[in-house]
Amino acid sequence: MRDPAPQTIFLEDYTPPAFLVEDVHLTFRLDPGATRVKSRIAFRPNPEAVTHDFFLHGEDLTLISASIDGAPVTPRLGPDGLRADVPDAPFVWEAEVEIAPQSNTALEGLYMSRGMYCTQCEAEGFRKITYYPDRPDVMAPFTVRIESDEPVLLSNGNPAGQGDGWAEWHDPWPKPSYLFALVAGELTAHSGKFTTMSGRDVELNIWVRPGPDEEKCAFAMGALQRAMRWDEKVYGREYDLDLFNIVAVDDFNMGAMENKGLNIFNSAAVLASPETSTDANFERIEGIIAHEYFHNWTGNRVTCRDWFQLCLKEGLTVFRDQEFTADMRSRAVKRISDVLTLRGRQFREDNGPLAHPVRPESFVEINNFYTATVYEKGAEIIRMLRHLVGESGYAQALGLYFDRFDGKAATIEDWLAVFQEATYRDLSQFKRWYSQAGTPRLKVTDSFEDGTYHLHFEQHTPPTPGQEAKESLVIPIAVGLIGPDGREVMETTILEMTDATESFAFPGLDARPVPSVLRGFSAPVIVERDTTNAERAFLLAHDTDPFNKWEAGRALAKSTLMSMIVDGAAPDPAFLDALGAALRDETLDPAFRALVLSLPSEDDIAETMFEAGQTPDPSAIHSAREVLRQSVAAACETALADAFDANQVAGPYSPDAASAGKRALANAALGLLSRLDGGARAAAQYRAADNMTQELAALGALLDIGQGEGELSSFYDRWRDDRLVMDKWFALQVSAAAPDKAAEVARRLTEHADFDWKNPNRFRAVIGALAMNAAGFHDPGGAGYALVADWLIRLDPVNPQTTARMSTAFETWRRYDKARQAMIREELERIRRVPGLSRDTTEMVSRILG
Repeated sequence: MRDPAPQTIFLEDYTPPAFLVEDVHLTFRLDPGATRVKSRIAFRPNPEAVTHDFFLHGEDLTLISASIDGAPVTPRLGPDGLRADVPDAPFVWEAEVEIAPQSNTALEGLYMSRGMYCTQCEAEGFRKITYYPDRPDVMAPFTVRIESDEPVLLSNGNPAGQGDGWAEWHDPWPKPSYLFALVAGELTAHSGKFTTMSGRDVELNIWVRPGPDEEKCAFAMGALQRAMRWDEKVYGREYDLDLFNIVAVDDFNMGAMENKGLNIFNSAAVLASPETSTDANFERIEGIIAHEYFHNWTGNRVTCRDWFQLCLKEGLTVFRDQEFTADMRSRAVKRISDVLTLRGRQFREDNGPLAHPVRPESFVEINNFYTATVYEKGAEIIRMLRHLVGESGYAQALGLYFDRFDGKAATIEDWLAVFQEATYRDLSQFKRWYSQAGTPRLKVTDSFEDGTYHLHFEQHTPPTPGQEAKESLVIPIAVGLIGPDGREVMETTILEMTDATESFAFPGLDARPVPSVLRGFSAPVIVERDTTNAERAFLLAHDTDPFNKWEAGRALAKSTLMSMIVDGAAPDPAFLDALGAALRDETLDPAFRALVLSLPSEDDIAETMFEAGQTPDPSAIHSAREVLRQSVAAACETALADAFDANQVAGPYSPDAASAGKRALANAALGLLSRLDGGARAAAQYRAADNMTQELAALGALLDIGQGEGELSSFYDRWRDDRLVMDKWFALQVSAAAPDKAAEVARRLTEHADFDWKNPNRFRAVIGALAMNAAGFHDPGGAGYALVADWLIRLDPVNPQTTARMSTAFETWRRYDKARQAMIREELERIRRVPGLSRDTTEMVSRILG
């Protein structure tokens, strides 16, 4: 385990590496308990270094031998690496270490997953493999020899040779150590090919275990080929090796890893079949496949100078995968889904104790900064930048970026400099988006006089930990105007706000328009505007911008729920009428109508109340939301039944966007109709289902109304041998549990024979699902808090990274009443007092406590 005494690392302390690496040769002699790793590394002094102290990172390594230019040396060993006296000239370092992948439960470095050797080196896992300058600004070509009796031996780059019990790989492209990968085991390949735009053939393989997984690779292969073609067409980026390998691994802390030429994927992010995967699974897999492939240029060929620049590769690549999915599927629905994710994860992060800038100024454990702020807000910054410079300026700047920094490690300053050079814009104020934490509030008022309409804007960002004072940001505000008759009188226009307060005039209008503000969610801000439910209903009916049309319905639902919770009001008939009208509007995409039917989450309502200065009661929020769902079902029964019947998809299953959209609407209707028909439709759908989307939706609808025990049992009997489907079985029960029973349901499932708590997917399926069941997790008895804390304490010595990330379940604790706050604080303090608590979890719990 890592040293629990943390050391804070600061961006301002960055210094160039003392030595650069010319070439790396690694030899692995694999053994579960005693793998030997030999390294031969050609170093040279870095002329830009401020010191020539020779330090190599290393953790949990047994050093067998070391030499410099063939002469044995005895390095000075420390808990985090070694130092040695070296020549002031190029030299060759050689070392041999021993590691134990079988006992590496943290899933960082070289470890084993169900008998398969695999690696995870981002961010700092390579130092658990051998001694090396494990930092992203040290880049070198790698040659790797693997010696083992395992039938398949894989590493980065192109194959360089193989024989009985060995294989060699050579990656000619310089890369940092975090992109190193190795896989060895009994695997079989689902193969394909791709011909690049220059006519070069690339071999594609998805490696899986022999057996049922072999039939679950076709969709991922198609997604990879679509992503490769899209990147050529949209960004002009061509793949650069002869081979592209993907490996599916069961035990993996994240979704996937973009290792050069050898992507390693969580099985859940690559394996799919109609029988075992939902429409959402297919879309997620398509997006993750694209994301990791796009990293080949935005992350691999051009990497980040240090981990403070993580958003440079992740924010840009998230933006690229969002645009890919938008082109493959419904752009409007994708944008709404992305904003829901941003608000659900990043906004709550920005508004709590874990708030940090997109480029943080310091960290203790870098794994704790793989956050929604770095990824999702980072992507929104890229989107804003494209709004400001235009698509042509964006393309010119990206071309310059790739040309200038190919094979190099870049910074945010480098990134913005190419935009300034390509577009002649001063981006010094825009850069604040990278350094200033928090979600800006955008207050909007308006006026109309003598045919001129004015929009008045005021921006402010609340204080965040370590940042009390905030500066004005550049905010691109997409605005449209709609006349009283429902016709658009001004198409979407980008207003560029730079001051704390600004006004914009729109002359020549015959009547006061209704503003459609922040179209397409053009900036990651919270709009504050006094309006009425009548205006929201008007926008839901007439707004031409799909995002704002949906947003109007969302705001109408929130307003209705807030009145029910705070004032004890009945559901607003205007909301029910507007929802019914949208549901019956056949001109709208079925997937869009499904989103309109989905009420704001309980966590969303809690955050809205907290923003309004009120103390949210999770139990009251849950009750009001249940009443509103029942009212929607009753008021819209005919329209729901029509939507259910009209959107049944005939023929063989296809995960295409149109079919998935129809199923989404039909299943949204099913969930509401089950409240009226006693589950008759859901039970029939469960019996007839020939795909997981329909089967799981029907089971969920039954559990939601307190039925489905028989179906739950039959589901288990059918799928008990499919680990990914069983994750769904576990998660669904906790998610559907009544608030007063959720903790007990989760506790009972942790005692199930199939609950493998050391597997991150299964752990998240139960403990993560409990944290997501807002009313259940926050049930006033506190059982949810205690159960989550118990399991985090148990998991921490085994897998600190997953523990730390799961601790964010407690990050919103200051929203709630004093009794709940006291219980959560007690559990957080209990976690923090655990002897030997990991650096990862110590940092997160301390930040949450503030």
